[in-house]
Amino acid sequence: MNMPRLGRLLLRLLPWLCCGVLACAAFVFKFVLPGYSFSALVCCGIIAVILFYTLVPRLGARLPRFTRFTVGIVTALLILGTAAAAITEAVIIKASFGNPGEEADYLVVLGAKVRADGPSVSLWDRIYGAYDYLSTHPNTIAVVSGGQGPDEHMTEAQSMFDELTAMGIDPDRVWMEDKATSTKENILFSLDLIEEKTGVRPDKLWVVSSEYHLCRAGMMTRDCGVEFAGVPARTSRFSQKVNHFLREIAGVWHYLVLGS
Repeated sequence: MNMPRLGRLLLRLLPWLCCGVLACAAFVFKFVLPGYSFSALVCCGIIAVILFYTLVPRLGARLPRFTRFTVGIVTALLILGTAAAAITEAVIIKASFGNPGEEADYLVVLGAKVRADGPSVSLWDRIYGAYDYLSTHPNTIAVVSGGQGPDEHMTEAQSMFDELTAMGIDPDRVWMEDKATSTKENILFSLDLIEEKTGVRPDKLWVVSSEYHLCRAGMMTRDCGVEFAGVPARTSRFSQKVNHFLREIAGVWHYLVLGS
């Protein structure tokens, strides 16, 4: 086989090879690595785009007008979608740096999954983020917020309380809100708890969460009528950080459209 023919063959096979690699990656993300389902979805989306631009143009000879119209519409939608995703990601990244400033009176720490052997990686990241802040701001009270999911052996609030106090934080500085099942409830129930204990509902709330989550947490806090200040808990696993920063694009738009 001469080189030009080999080159054309490889060019024809390239889309299918890419789809095969992406399909294998999607399988690993979905069924081997817990917490990476969104990366699997992204792989499937890329496969769909590759197949579209590989197969639809083959209809050009029989249905030229339909093919041009379909390819044009899909291309325009992809460009608009990519631009919207890029702008949203830029906003998420900007929010991920938090709002350094004055000392917080009350610091709400958002929960994450508790596993059978203890806090998940995300929850540990938030515990460490809260510990760092409380260690350098001795007058701040933390409200650890998170209920108990059906597959958790204790509440997220209890897990965070146990770890923070074991690290040396005074138990009197850690209040537990153990009923919330969502971020919006984390905010609302924590505000209720602070008001119950102090008689005053704060008009500004400092919130510790994973850095990729601060944008959406801020949106929800402001929707509760409270000024927001973010305290980023740095994600320790790089692969998890990439996955979750991408996933947050969908999370932000889900909240904007559905309000939940």
